[in-house]
Amino acid sequence: MGYDFFAFMDRMKYIKRWQLMRSVRDENIMEHSQQVAMLAHALAVINNKIYGGSADPARAALYAVYHECSEVMTGDMPTPIKYFNKSILGAYKALEDEACNKLLGTIPPELQGAFEPCIKPDTACYEYLLMKAADRLAAYVKCLEELRCGNKEFAKAEKSIKKDLLSRKIPEVEYFFQTFIASFDLSLDELDGLA
Repeated sequence: MGYDFFAFMDRMKYIKRWQLMRSVRDENIMEHSQQVAMLAHALAVINNKIYGGSADPARAALYAVYHECSEVMTGDMPTPIKYFNKSILGAYKALEDEACNKLLGTIPPELQGAFEPCIKPDTACYEYLLMKAADRLAAYVKCLEELRCGNKEFAKAEKSIKKDLLSRKIPEVEYFFQTFIASFDLSLDELDGLA
């Protein structure tokens, strides 16, 4: 008997993000998850090296790798719809949970225990908080990319996502903004060492 888990995960590359907005470049949940994994890992490293914390960078990155996996069954629900009201959000969260349970069933029973913490993470831990911040940070970076290409469709999203991120008062996010965000406005030729 075959198991379908990784075939489902491979389909992440077909699920598009930002469906309600005109984008210069399409983005799928597979590439988004990879970017969130890098950012979550970075935020956890910043937690440890800059703020003397004890976050697990590998755990934060692993949460990010799988954070959109339920969408291979549910599709990507646009944020304005998902958060329109508590009833819609609650129903969508229940649907996501059911999709995660179904995905776990596509893994051999002897491996399910190893994958369950990735697919259904501990939402109370600090690594999960950092991963959620990295998810928003990736959305912010997408807005910067679109604006750099002249797409004003993302102007309002850029402002609201930045306000949301900074209102969270997460030191690692604030450090990332101060240290790395300005570079996202540069062309390849302008990046340090290439000019």
